[in-house]
Amino acid sequence: MQDIEADQVKSIHIQDFRIVLTKQGLSPKTINYHIVGLRSFFKFLLRNDVEIITPDKLDLAKIPPRQLFYLSAEEIEKMLNAPTLFEKNPLKILRDQAILYVLYGTGLRVSELISLKKSDILLSEKQFSIIGKGKKLRSVFMTTQARDKLKHYLLARGDNSDVLFISLSANSYGNALSRNSVEILVKQYANLVGITKKVTPHTLRHSFATSLLKKWADIRSVQVLLGHSSIMTTQIYTHVDDKYLQQVHQLLDEPEDNLSLYENIL
Repeated sequence: MQDIEADQVKSIHIQDFRIVLTKQGLSPKTINYHIVGLRSFFKFLLRNDVEIITPDKLDLAKIPPRQLFYLSAEEIEKMLNAPTLFEKNPLKILRDQAILYVLYGTGLRVSELISLKKSDILLSEKQFSIIGKGKKLRSVFMTTQARDKLKHYLLARGDNSDVLFISLSANSYGNALSRNSVEILVKQYANLVGITKKVTPHTLRHSFATSLLKKWADIRSVQVLLGHSSIMTTQIYTHVDDKYLQQVHQLLDEPEDNLSLYENIL
């Protein structure tokens, strides 16, 4: 594409720009980031009295909804118990089980998990604080089981490292686990227990959110627990299976007296 002055940009030039980006192999999602950048630039020019194409004419491409996976209650139980079945190193059993329980029981991102320090956690409490995505401070809550697994793991540690989840390899013992290490760990245990769907640390985060929504948690609370800045992001976690929807629909068949059980929840 040839250079062109901003005030000379027309719709055809935007279309040519999209074509060039597509030929470079960029995904529609990445191309949208470029278009959003142009929109912001054009809005800046308008605020400074430069006559340009209306930013609203820069449409974003439609992105197909990404396929999200979550684990059933049975699959979650298998995952959480996998280290005790397939690992022999006692400390690795405790560490890996603590990792799985904390991922599922808190909804943490893997980047947040590997950044945790022992000093961040007070084992007498179920709550701790982290600096999450966007460098925002948020409270994180642990399940009782996650806290217990973490306690057993820390009691078995014999090192002075402040890193919460350490590498147990001889050449990197005591160092923080890498993102890739945790992803491999989760994937391997999923394969070992026979789960055929794609399972990543984010699958456990998705399972955390889905489990809460299935237990009648409101989406706003789930948004805060996940650390989403926008509730629009949290809405992807409202995906539930047909079996659950059928259970919800069956509320219509319940006698009015029985529905009083749900009055404080809905």
